Amino acid sequence: MAAVTVDLHELPTREALAEELSQKVAYVLTAAIERRGKALLAVSGGTTPALFFRTLSDAHIDWPRVTVTLVDERFVPEDSPRSNARLARENLLQGKAAAAGFTGLFREGMTIETAAAEADGVLRKLGLPIDAVVLGMGGDGHTASFFPDADQLPALLSPTNEAVVAPVHATSAGEPRLTLTMPAIIGAPFVALHIEGEAKRQVLASVLRGKDLPIRAVFEHARKPVEVFWAP
Repeated sequence: MAAVTVDLHELPTREALAEELSQKVAYVLTAAIERRGKALLAVSGGTTPALFFRTLSDAHIDWPRVTVTLVDERFVPEDSPRSNARLARENLLQGKAAAAGFTGLFREGMTIETAAAEADGVLRKLGLPIDAVVLGMGGDGHTASFFPDADQLPALLSPTNEAVVAPVHATSAGEPRLTLTMPAIIGAPFVALHIEGEAKRQVLASVLRGKDLPIRAVFEHARKPVEVFWAP
């Protein structure tokens, strides 16, 4: 198994992490706007990113030129407390960032396969590649919705997958999910992994030592080292 490396940013507090990651994302989005007149940001859900979202929402970015989307989403309506779209709307798309556009992955009244195809087409029309992707990671080493027990995991992790958005069925996920595929993630000029706590630091260390968990595939296929932001 080939060795992988990451660009590790160790911060003393969650607040310091949120500030540094926000500054980096703001820089990347501003550069994209200057280069092509718009920017596309993909963010993750879970319990970790809320403080980062609130910090980023106050950044001086030309937000009307930014579209926010999701790395992955539970197949639940946006008013569900488990919705990543709801998390983003309540924490990121506030203040200055309320002027940004938002494109979620969930589609009401569709099968998950049809919803994936619909979201795929919308993201393509927005103009790929995504400029900045901020990933999270679970204690099982999953990122996006690349769960270790996911059906068709090899296809999800393949850097040649032709889809942008794919449906995911995994018992450990709870609900069916929608996720960006590997090419959509690693196609971004800036890919970050945001993790907090000693337990996830140990998961990261095990992956860097060679443990074969889904996050490792992102490290292996990324075009340059993934920037990892960690705080206790």
